[in-house]
Amino acid sequence: MQKIRVLVVDDHTIVRDGICALLALVGDIEVVGEAVNGSEALKMVAELKPDVVLMDIAMPIMGGLEATRRITREFPKTRVLVITQHDDKEYVFPVIESGASGLISKAAASSELAAGIRSVFQGDSFLSPSVAKLLVENYQKTAKERNHLDPYNQLTEREREVLKLLAEGFSTQEMADMLVITRKTVEGHKTNLMTKLGIHNRIDLVKYALRRGIISI
Repeated sequence: MQKIRVLVVDDHTIVRDGICALLALVGDIEVVGEAVNGSEALKMVAELKPDVVLMDIAMPIMGGLEATRRITREFPKTRVLVITQHDDKEYVFPVIESGASGLISKAAASSELAAGIRSVFQGDSFLSPSVAKLLVENYQKTAKERNHLDPYNQLTEREREVLKLLAEGFSTQEMADMLVITRKTVEGHKTNLMTKLGIHNRIDLVKYALRRGIISI
């Protein structure tokens, strides 16, 4: 059985020893070398051609992010799985941007570490549960902020109905009859929606509705 060849990169001997001890128990994974910083890792990748590099972030001489950028650029067949004790977005997003195939916590169980190595070796991405949770929460927060900034999302359901009818060319009386409300109420909705959208005339309103796909020609 062909084993996955792994290079372990960390400036702490106790961490490297712990990782190597865990991986020694995994039948399809073989540690072929150890490096204490990014600069040494680059030399060993060139020499050993490992399948996967387990890369720490904070190291002297050359840190893990710079080493990852260079490895993924100069040795595209070698995958990098970053191992870190940090799982906040200050570290997560730079790791992803560096070209790493995955990110896993140093506190991960041996089964999770092995799964991460196998995953990136096969060309997939791998994120430990805590990192995946952070990314989902960040996406949800960004989406919520984006929706909040979109003035259309500030319109009530009735205002959206009036917007569509206005853009389709219906008169105030026609809208009042269709929606079973008074002309005064229609005018109120019209004023409110145009204020929220920052639109001041019907022509611009029609253009807006076309851009949003609310109406079509």
